Amino acid sequence: MTDNQLGEFLRARRAAVRPDEVGMPSHGVRRVAGLRREEVAVLAGVNADYYTRLEQGRERHPSAQVVDALSRALLLDTDAQAHLHQLSGTAPSQRPGAVTDQVAPALRALLDGYPSTPAFVINPILDILAANALAEALYSPFEAMDNLARMVFLDPAGRPFHPRWDRTAETVVGHLRQASGVDPGSPRLRALVGELSTRSTDFARLWNTHTVRGKTREHKHVHHPDVGGMTLTHHAFDVRDAPGQQLIIYHAEHGSPSAEALSLLGSVHATANRAYRSAG
Repeated sequence: MTDNQLGEFLRARRAAVRPDEVGMPSHGVRRVAGLRREEVAVLAGVNADYYTRLEQGRERHPSAQVVDALSRALLLDTDAQAHLHQLSGTAPSQRPGAVTDQVAPALRALLDGYPSTPAFVINPILDILAANALAEALYSPFEAMDNLARMVFLDPAGRPFHPRWDRTAETVVGHLRQASGVDPGSPRLRALVGELSTRSTDFARLWNTHTVRGKTREHKHVHHPDVGGMTLTHHAFDVRDAPGQQLIIYHAEHGSPSAEALSLLGSVHATANRAYRSAG
């Protein structure tokens, strides 16, 4: 992570847009991927020199109107546009005033109130702060159920557990990139990004695309060695009394093979735990 996140984001998103996508002619060999700076400036209706200064970090405070114009020029989706506003300082601050990783007892009790579906709590950098028994069973193939990004990129179980690993990896990186716009100075986020970039070339490549993605409601496809493949839906809920925390709940369609597999997984895990306690 650098101190010119705005410029890096603009450059990466400019490189991702083809001229034909925005009605720009493309003649001969282009020296840059995607759009030229001058083309973005024309599409956004701003001075080319001003746009260059934004990318180079010599200008860091565009107006909200300019940010919206650049978002349209670069074909940004809702998450990416919100991220650009965060980087530009034109959005209301979402940085939590008092970040805590402590999960309230009432929330822990709520997790345990979902015995038939995995539920857990994460913070903005995807640390798993608390989980119910079925979530622990779901992620039992991993060496440690500590951080979703580490689990995807660094744990040997990551790829076999996620049949659509490429999509999962993009989502995880997009979530961390969104977190970097909300709290760019976070030492813990910087340390995590540094660790993942050093140890995973896949992470480093995806991080440099500056793709932004919040928590989605897409189906989650997983493969657990004990019960096979499952297709789960999931929902994310902000924890109002603990800004930055999210409650994640997975669900399998009632009566589906995935629901049966999830139920079997819970039984297998509970039996194994009882046997372990008896042996101890």
